[in-house]
Amino acid sequence: MVAAVDRTPVRTALFDLDGTLTDPGEGITRCVAHALDQLGLPPASDAQLRHAIGPPLRDSFVELGGRPNQIEALVEAYREVGLFENAVYPDIPELLEQLRRRGVTLLVATSKPTVFAERVLEHFELRAFFTGVYGSELDGGLSDKSELLAHARERSHFTPETSALVGDRRFDMQAARAGGLLAVGALWGYGSSEELIASGADVLAEKPRSVASLLPE
Repeated sequence: MVAAVDRTPVRTALFDLDGTLTDPGEGITRCVAHALDQLGLPPASDAQLRHAIGPPLRDSFVELGGRPNQIEALVEAYREVGLFENAVYPDIPELLEQLRRRGVTLLVATSKPTVFAERVLEHFELRAFFTGVYGSELDGGLSDKSELLAHARERSHFTPETSALVGDRRFDMQAARAGGLLAVGALWGYGSSEELIASGADVLAEKPRSVASLLPE
């Protein structure tokens, strides 16, 4: 685990959704496979499907061979399949409650469209923990995590120096570092420790229960 850093107390914690709050593995891989099949593209390997968990959806379809004129059709086909085929990671509700009792403001920052993120959080009874939910737009706008964080900061007025982003992929760590937030890598998700460290993680959390102790009080 990367050593804890000397930093001012964290007053706002932003969480990625897929791979951090919930495990979307089965749902995302099935949706991606369905979309590729619907458009007659070659099936992806298990490793390729797993790699599609986390990045912006349109970027994943480009990597999987989708041509520019196919991307929106692939996204539409993807959205035909189950939104709730995932599960909350163990100890996530307990972590969120612990942070809330500490007075930390909780936000969600996800590449998933906001309308779907809201539905997932409501379905799994997590929505009440969060003051705000910030996701991408249905047309792909704000799918870049750095742009999304800037948008969330503009709306929620958090201070980067007293904020942290918890996420499981390089996009989260890069955006947090670029925005001046503490970058907390979630090792229970889909990014390796090598990926997270290389992309700027300040600290790594083995499990959700260890996050609270890594956030300066």
